[in-house]
Amino acid sequence: QVHLVESGGGLVQAGDSLRLSCAASGLTFRRYAMDWYRQAPGKEREWVASISSSGRTNYADSVKGRFTIDRDNAKNTVYLQMNSLKPEDTGVYYCATVHSERVWGQGTQVTVSS
Repeated sequence: QVHLVESGGGLVQAGDSLRLSCAASGLTFRRYAMDWYRQAPGKEREWVASISSSGRTNYADSVKGRFTIDRDNAKNTVYLQMNSLKPEDTGVYYCATVHSERVWGQGTQVTVSS
């Protein structure tokens, strides 16, 4: 069974940085693309960034140039480095992958104060 566990969220001020981690188990991690999503209060969950098994990355326009997704296959972990945070980045951040079906972590809260 695939498990994804996010960590690293917190309360920060606008302009600060955070690094989120997502530890994966139950799959051959290096073979799978990994995604980060977020959900702001009262809004639908939205895609933030993806990294393929080969390391190719893609970003939502709203975070391009500020966020960086990377992975450490030796640690079965995907990261999201978030710089120049804005209040509109506030939300619950989820990592996800597709292993027969979409699998989600439990999420980690990021709150950015102005």
